[in-house]
Amino acid sequence: MDIHEYQAKEVLSNFGVAIPSGALAYSPEQAAYRARELGGDKWIVKAQVHAGGRGKAGGVKLCNSENEIHTACDEMFGRKLVTHQTGPEGKGIYRVYVESAVPIDREIYLGFVLDRTSQRVMIVASSEGGMEIEEISAERPDSIVRSIVEPAVGLQEFQAREVAFNLGLEPRLVQQMVRTLQGCYAAFNELDATMVEINPLVVTGDDRVLALDAKMSFDDNALFRHPHISELRDKSQEDPRESRAADRGLSYVGLEGNIGCIVNGAGLAMATMDTIKLAGGEPANFLDIGGGASPERVAKAFRLVLSDKNVQAVLVNIFAGINRCDWVAEGVVQALRDLEIDIPVIVRLAGTNVEEGQKILAKSGLPIIRATTLMEAAERAVGAWRNDLIQNTKVRAV
Repeated sequence: MDIHEYQAKEVLSNFGVAIPSGALAYSPEQAAYRARELGGDKWIVKAQVHAGGRGKAGGVKLCNSENEIHTACDEMFGRKLVTHQTGPEGKGIYRVYVESAVPIDREIYLGFVLDRTSQRVMIVASSEGGMEIEEISAERPDSIVRSIVEPAVGLQEFQAREVAFNLGLEPRLVQQMVRTLQGCYAAFNELDATMVEINPLVVTGDDRVLALDAKMSFDDNALFRHPHISELRDKSQEDPRESRAADRGLSYVGLEGNIGCIVNGAGLAMATMDTIKLAGGEPANFLDIGGGASPERVAKAFRLVLSDKNVQAVLVNIFAGINRCDWVAEGVVQALRDLEIDIPVIVRLAGTNVEEGQKILAKSGLPIIRATTLMEAAERAVGAWRNDLIQNTKVRAV
């Protein structure tokens, strides 16, 4: 789960990370009022969306008066901000963060991520702040500082000082950097985060180390331990299909293809998508219905997959262990009868109660295409989709 910049800053400030003064606004008038409350003569107005690259896309504006703030916000509110991370569909701007401008001497990149190789939290930092880490890696790889935190002892002060010195910070700023690093690590560790990024972390003209921007992501599976973090979720920034799936206990990721997938198990779901590609098709989604899939759960999965207007065929691939093939078959039949599905449906069942499941499908009298192996199922799904596409094209031509 991702959260907004202003939320990440509030979380990090509670762990001792210094941030500039700022306030949230939901309208141009409120934004101008927030600037008056903050005081000063320069402010930064930032669109609050779950995406990087906001500045290049016009989502960050430097303003010198309340009128400029009102104008900038009037242009932002209600429109879609399109960045290299949002895709062409963009993300809606429904709130902005007004922040006091600060004099910047230098910018630093700072990130905390899970390193899968070492199975540890890794600090990734660079003296070349303000750019995306991918750009830094490509253009200035020598500037990147890496440090792995030993979980048994956490981030020690000597280790944080070492990172600060490797970034070339002046001795008078090192202690502030140590507090920032330790605060970020504490937030990462205690809140089950998967990523903390401050870009840029700035050194100001009056020798302060401030988080000028911040991003945080959290492990969805651990949110039950942190209800105050779970409440920060903004569904308006998420793929509506993925939001519906999460609310129904399903693991779903939307893709750009046209063959919908309903599978049990993440590994099998990945294999199914690969096999569809191998057969010449494009998967429309990743969907893991999990163990113990009842007929009602399978029907929910069908509704979710069919909510994607790009889906032109559905492949159900079940290898039953905890699941039962007869349950899944009942769910498929129920879904096809209730939803009046008019696209090809291909079903491959294997494992527990497979014979009973096959009988239920056969007796249903519904136009279900059955397969015995994954490759056969993928080929039949791609073939059925192509035939359906050709037939629809002929109908339109007539």
